[in-house]
Amino acid sequence: MKNNKLLTAIAMVSAVFIWGCQKDDFKEITGVCPVVESTSPENLIAGVPLNQVVSVTFNTEMDPATITTSSITLFGATQVAGTISYSGRTAYFTPSSILLPNVVYTGTVNTSVKDVTGNALQTDYVWTFSTGAIRVDLKTSARFGVLAATGISSVGVSEIRNMDVGLSPGIRSAITGFPPAIVLNGAIYAADDATPAGVQALLLQSKSDLADAYIFAQSAVIPAFAAVSGDLGGKTLLPGIYKSSTTLRIQSGDLILDAQGDVDAVWIFQVAADFFTVGEAGGNVVLAGGAQAKNIFWQTGGSATIGNLTAFQGTLLALTSITMNPGATTTGHLFALNGAVVLTNTNIINKP
Repeated sequence: MKNNKLLTAIAMVSAVFIWGCQKDDFKEITGVCPVVESTSPENLIAGVPLNQVVSVTFNTEMDPATITTSSITLFGATQVAGTISYSGRTAYFTPSSILLPNVVYTGTVNTSVKDVTGNALQTDYVWTFSTGAIRVDLKTSARFGVLAATGISSVGVSEIRNMDVGLSPGIRSAITGFPPAIVLNGAIYAADDATPAGVQALLLQSKSDLADAYIFAQSAVIPAFAAVSGDLGGKTLLPGIYKSSTTLRIQSGDLILDAQGDVDAVWIFQVAADFFTVGEAGGNVVLAGGAQAKNIFWQTGGSATIGNLTAFQGTLLALTSITMNPGATTTGHLFALNGAVVLTNTNIINKP
């Protein structure tokens, strides 16, 4: 009798191992079957950045050989091309190009994915998310009003308000003129700072995010760009992408950016060479129709100069350096990827 009971118990345990990953009343057995624990973006979330990397996290370690572009797919109007990687319990799908704005995307993890013991996902996992308008995602670099590579200097009294100042890989001795320049409700960080803890990692991540933002702004093609050249002074521009193959300036009057009532409207200016404004007689950037400085991006393949007494708006993403002439103000960020940011006198940098 005891032997019969023992055999019965062994049979039941064997059955669990053999059949444990099948459905029970149409519910997967968590801890036995592989299941999708979470996704990024989450299901039904809106306003997803166009440079989003899609991730899927499972409840258990998966067989990497089953994590492919056939087993994890992403569709908009058509299938999105991309590459798959896997680490820990998470699969990452990186689109080959940026996602389209204002589109609903459907992600699917199908039943060909298996865990390391050979158990398969029991049903397809499907979720959706939607992208927002085209926008440059600054990520961690958004905390900085000034972020530069080689140096940050101020000749006179200037203010950076409600944002930090960062320098990397430049060191603390390359930050000069603070004071008399001041940072209100923010801090100054350099690559060789020993404190606070984690400052070097913060700067490295922020510079990496800045590089990504620069590349995104430089390569954005949706909506189709409008070609511009020479002087933008005296013009009114609606939201969109504006591309200049040469030096661009604002000189003969103010540039008006009109959102026409859309507070989420975005402008991206792609300038292959230098960009500058000539103040006093014009050269200001004026916002109209609900336009917001946080949605305006100026990418330049050279250096940028904000002219005397200019009131500027938007984030400057300069490949080399940025200079603010006396009396110039901006609502936005000054980002110099490979060079320096130079402030002169009575400059004010406000948080957008």
